[in-house]
Amino acid sequence: MSLTSTPLSAGERAPKFTLADAHGTQVALDDYAGKNVVVYFYPKAATKGCTTEACDFRDNLNSLRAAGYEVLGISPDEGDALASFAEAESLNFPLLSDPDFAVATAYGSYGQKEVNGKKYSGALRSTVVVDPDGKVALVEYNVAADGHVARLREELGV
Repeated sequence: MSLTSTPLSAGERAPKFTLADAHGTQVALDDYAGKNVVVYFYPKAATKGCTTEACDFRDNLNSLRAAGYEVLGISPDEGDALASFAEAESLNFPLLSDPDFAVATAYGSYGQKEVNGKKYSGALRSTVVVDPDGKVALVEYNVAADGHVARLREELGV
């Protein structure tokens, strides 16, 4: 697999996908046709930054939904890890499994990163907002977990 994927740009068609959720149910981007969808990528369930970000989406989900946005979280974690994470943190939106990074790569959310001096390839923390027509409305790469949802809400006017 290549070390990086090509970033998306606002206005282009969002890549379609179908992934299993925490319970093995197939969830497709097409299931949200006609809606605004916040698709966010995170590296690993139940880690500090990913928990911060997921709980931030959880705590803001009602206001996002009231403004017409749904939320989907995507990571390389398998279903059992996603289910445990969702239960432990009372997450109220779908977490989807992308173990081969196919969707992350299609969304420009896969690449090389460094943690504690170790370089490796993996999911990059990023967010893509897909509009009701299936086009990219907003894209943010290499976001910080802390305060991300507040910044996103500000950009979306929510």
